[in-house]
Amino acid sequence: MRGLTSITDFFVICSADTEVQVKAIADAIRKGTPHKPWRLEGLEHLHWVLLDYIDVVVHIFKTSERNYYQLERLWSDAPIREIVDESETISDSSFN
Repeated sequence: MRGLTSITDFFVICSADTEVQVKAIADAIRKGTPHKPWRLEGLEHLHWVLLDYIDVVVHIFKTSERNYYQLERLWSDAPIREIVDESETISDSSFN
C-alpha cells in the first residue's frame, strides 16, 4: 500500500469460514504483538474485523464477506504477497 495511499503502508487480508475462527485469528494477532491497535472494529459481529496498527491494517473476513467485498480487487495496483498456511497442506497419507 505504501506509495499508493497515505492510509497505511500494509494491508494484511485473511479469511475464515466461521465467526469462531475469525475471532480466534483476531485474538491471536492481538496477543502476538505488544502493541494495542489504534482502532479495532467488527468484534461484535465477526464478519469483518479490522485491526488498525497505523502502518499495518489487518482485515479478517468471514470467507463469504471477503468474496463479496473483494478488497484485493479494490487495491489491485498494490503488490500482493500470498502466504499459505502450510499446516493446511496435510496429505491423506499422514492419517494412516
